[in-house]
Amino acid sequence: MAEDAIRIEGLKKTYGGQGKAPAKEALKGIDLDVPQGSVFGLLGPNGAGKSTLINILAGLVVKTEGRVSIWGFDQDKNPRQSRASIGVMPQELNLDPFFTPRGALEVQAGLYGVPKGQRRSDEILEMIGLSDKAEAYARTLSGGMRRRLLLGKALVHRPHILVLDEPTAGVDIELRQMLWENVRRLNREEGMTIILTTHYLEEAEEMCDEIAIINQGELVARDTTRNLLGELDARTMVIEPEETPERLPDMAGIEVETREGGVLALTYHARETRAEEVLDAVRQAGIRISDVRTEQPDLEDVFLALTKGAHG
Repeated sequence: MAEDAIRIEGLKKTYGGQGKAPAKEALKGIDLDVPQGSVFGLLGPNGAGKSTLINILAGLVVKTEGRVSIWGFDQDKNPRQSRASIGVMPQELNLDPFFTPRGALEVQAGLYGVPKGQRRSDEILEMIGLSDKAEAYARTLSGGMRRRLLLGKALVHRPHILVLDEPTAGVDIELRQMLWENVRRLNREEGMTIILTTHYLEEAEEMCDEIAIINQGELVARDTTRNLLGELDARTMVIEPEETPERLPDMAGIEVETREGGVLALTYHARETRAEEVLDAVRQAGIRISDVRTEQPDLEDVFLALTKGAHG
């Protein structure tokens, strides 16, 4: 069994230009490996190349150059095995309106060659909360129900890897929680590798063990979520003074912002300035402290720092 669920080497994709438009290089030589059993986040601004990468993994887009291995199967040498190892929940609600949820799952299982005796449509319908809609036409389902059905379709062939492309975009909180409960269970109980693209950075921060950030077709970062957050050493000390200060702290390496209610936010770099030095500067300004807390950088800070200058 391969150690990596997915291994990508030198992946390039160029879309030919139409008319006088120049060719567009969507992926510029991506090298990436996704560990087995992980929940892996794939982030990037719009137009970064995330969808192109996912579509190549799904076999929907032909790469220009490079090598892709899925669950140990080379995509070029073993296309059927590699495709059978991965399930993709697309962002678009591409469902046949005249199929029922049970019918859609049965057809999808048939496309993957799952024998009738090994299909688990009812089990999947129960998991995604659509048992009571099993015989309803897809056109009568709400948007949230259709999204759940897309998750079910991605699971019919028991893939080792599940790719979720913006799975909670535009859905309500209840559906989002249901999706994540199912994803956590699939990862924890079945050891399924999860690859997630999302615009909700707090979602990636909470869910993902490791994260890769793509910007303008290039991989700009890839590390554990903890390490990525640790790369930013900016800290903010938030101080509530006992009374409105006559003057603000003035010290090199500290930026001072006055927030609502007279709260002071002092931002500094931990590698250059110690927290004790910040407190000394506050005391030297004659400020008596009522309360103090610190704010740590979050994934959004990392994302913005790494993709600065990107065009949406």
